[in-house]
Formats: sequence, C-alpha cells, structure tokens
Amino acid sequence: MKEEQERWTPRVTVAAVVEHEGRFLLVEEQTSEGLRINQPAGHLESGETLVDAVVRETLEETALAFVPDALVGVYMTHIDRPDGQAATFLRFTFRGRHEALDAPRALDTGIVRTLWLTPGELRSCRARHRTPLVMRSVEDYLAGRRFPLDVVHTHSVGPRNGK
Repeated sequence: MKEEQERWTPRVTVAAVVEHEGRFLLVEEQTSEGLRINQPAGHLESGETLVDAVVRETLEETALAFVPDALVGVYMTHIDRPDGQAATFLRFTFRGRHEALDAPRALDTGIVRTLWLTPGELRSCRARHRTPLVMRSVEDYLAGRRFPLDVVHTHSVGPRNGK
C-alpha cells in the first residue's frame, strides 16, 4: 500500500490598505530577517471570515479599528526563507478606513510601530518590505482596483445530523 502524501495547502492571509491624506498605514515588524515593513496583515484563523480576519489583524497590529469597504485583490506568492523553509501564501487584500479607539491598546507582539508613508517613501524602502505584495497592493489600490466585498462569500455550515 502506498503511503499517503500530505496534501499541500497554501497559507491564507489578509492585509489592509488604509490611505489617509496621501499616506498609507504600515507596520514595522520584527521578523526572522530583521525589521520589515508590511501592511497590517496576518493569518486567517479557524472559524473567521476573511473580513473578520482583516479587521482583527488591523486592530491587533495598529490599535486602530478597520472598516473595510472593498477588496483590492487576491495574490499568491511563494517565499523561500533563509532558514530553508518555504511557504506559499494566498493573500486577500482589503481597502478601507481607520477609526481611532476610545481606549489605548498595546500593539501585537513583534510589531515595533505603525508608520504612515507616502507611495514614494514606500517605494524608496522596497528592500525592507516583508514581501513584494506590500508595494503591489498599494500600486493596485492607486490604480483604482476595487471589488465589492460581496465578491468574497463565506458559506457557513452548521451542525450536520445533530452533530
């Protein structure tokens, strides 16, 4: 009998593109490759919708409420890491606005600070981007790419057969 191979699965992530007065909200985060710049972003967790995930990740990483209003794009990238580990990411990038919270919050572990950068400032530090998707997401946003949120559908499956 042949040994069953493990099924390959990409890692699903979400990211937020927030523009305010010509500047974009970014985070500077500690990674295994040092300090990197990224949009507020993170992994989809079990039981979450993609919209719920991007709202949660933005709150955790920036201490700001995120109100998504469109999908900018869906991106796939393969990353080979210096430690020999490789991963493929399927990233759903949303755009929206931010809102301040009444009570201050601490930033998520590994997030050093939030930044507001112009597109030019962001282009000038490409070597520090977490992935090529950081700039690609902003470029797509600037090009006017917008898809309605209802293009991302979540089918909820309830209990089956009383289980």
